[in-house]
Amino acid sequence: MSSSDYLYAAGVLLLAYFVRGISGFGSGLVAVPLLALRFPLTQVVPFMLIADFAASALVGGLNFRRVEWAEIRRLLPATLVGVALGTSLLVSLPASVLLSVLGGFILLFAVRGLLSQAGPFTPASPRWAWPAALSGGAVSGLFGTGGPPYVIYLSHRIRDKSALRATLSALFFLEGLLRILAFLAAGLLWSTTVWWHSLLAAPLILAALFAGSHVHTRLSDAQMLRLVNLLLLGSAAAVLAKAWWSA
Repeated sequence: MSSSDYLYAAGVLLLAYFVRGISGFGSGLVAVPLLALRFPLTQVVPFMLIADFAASALVGGLNFRRVEWAEIRRLLPATLVGVALGTSLLVSLPASVLLSVLGGFILLFAVRGLLSQAGPFTPASPRWAWPAALSGGAVSGLFGTGGPPYVIYLSHRIRDKSALRATLSALFFLEGLLRILAFLAAGLLWSTTVWWHSLLAAPLILAALFAGSHVHTRLSDAQMLRLVNLLLLGSAAAVLAKAWWSA
């Protein structure tokens, strides 16, 4: 990696984990598309797995008492199946196909978030846990950005934003354990480079998480989600452009 590569990656990580510190999710959604513009997806996804796993442990641990464990127990079985499916696709599909699917997926989620209107809170049926977890696990194994299905489901089950933030972090920590095992089996975490880069990135990630957590109480849920969705629109457009140019 050149010095410009390191500077670019540092800026992306600071932005991604600042968002993660505020909301409890979104680091992968912001970082993976932007990092994929300059680095292979098969390197970006394992790196983000390690980084997000550590971030989930920190954010979830700081809010351990706010975690809704009943919701996590509903999600984990289908998550396991989805992670296995997504990991197998990661090592078998061409890069242009992966980038196209990733860009389209993020674009749809961002547009949905921007167009949705706030209204009275009505809890969703727990029966939606299985499709949310299956799709979330598959997308997470494939791109390291499985947050949207989980966020959509849990945001319709948990009203309190602090409890939602803690539950998402705890869920991503447990899901990260599953993905680490799957990635080890697929040979995606045996490179010393990905671990070295994760170690170098740790101070930046910690600083961004701290700054985001400080802002957490100062923004409304609507303001934060709008900011994340605007960032995602730009990321999706850039990834789709790269996929079409490299096809």
